[in-house]
Amino acid sequence: MFWPMFAVAVGFLGLVVLGVFAVRVFLEAQRLGRQVGDSARRISRAAEDLERAAQSAARSVDTL
Repeated sequence: MFWPMFAVAVGFLGLVVLGVFAVRVFLEAQRLGRQVGDSARRISRAAEDLERAAQSAARSVDTL
């Protein structure tokens, strides 16, 4: 009777460990998604700044 109870307990413990890892993976995936979103916004802003600088440079070259 001991071994079947032990097997059930170990199986339950294994499910708990897998659940903990699943939660950790989910939280890290959310954090990575936020970082990707922030990076995309920063890249977009940098591209807009670069475009404005290029337009300004083109206007200054045209006036020469």
